[in-house]
Amino acid sequence: MTEAWEASVEAKIQDAVQRGEFDDLPGMGKPIPGRGAPYDEAWWIKSFLEREALPSDLLLPTSLQLRRRIEQVPDEVRDLPTEQSVRDFVGQLNAQIVAWLRFPDDGPRVAVRPVNTEDVVRRWRAERTRAKVTSTVTEPAAVGTPSRRRRRSWWPLWRRRRG
Repeated sequence: MTEAWEASVEAKIQDAVQRGEFDDLPGMGKPIPGRGAPYDEAWWIKSFLEREALPSDLLLPTSLQLRRRIEQVPDEVRDLPTEQSVRDFVGQLNAQIVAWLRFPDDGPRVAVRPVNTEDVVRRWRAERTRAKVTSTVTEPAAVGTPSRRRRRSWWPLWRRRRG
């Protein structure tokens, strides 16, 4: 029974090849990706992350993910518009940290402590004032420089007077 079934399937494949149904498949004539490379047990996970454009941090245990998020707090709060939004962000992160501290998973035991909200807000304010000072220092210089249109209108007159 299986031999007859295999023969009919093989005959259908050969008919499709003769009709040219496999001629314009994607990757035709290209080498098979990963051929000749050493075997990797996690090849399917890596290809999934790459195909779906997901960060590789998702593979880390919860404790290490939280440590990474704590390290990235200054970068993440930098563009938040208000102090309350910074406090809300840190509050949500601290809630995740406390939930993990109550029920840790089987991952590595890494020291993770809640983030000090006041320190983050203080740094956020300092960066905001530094950015404002920098922008006000550069603005007068930009205002005092003549525009291109103005330079072009004066250039021919100056040249005429000299020549």
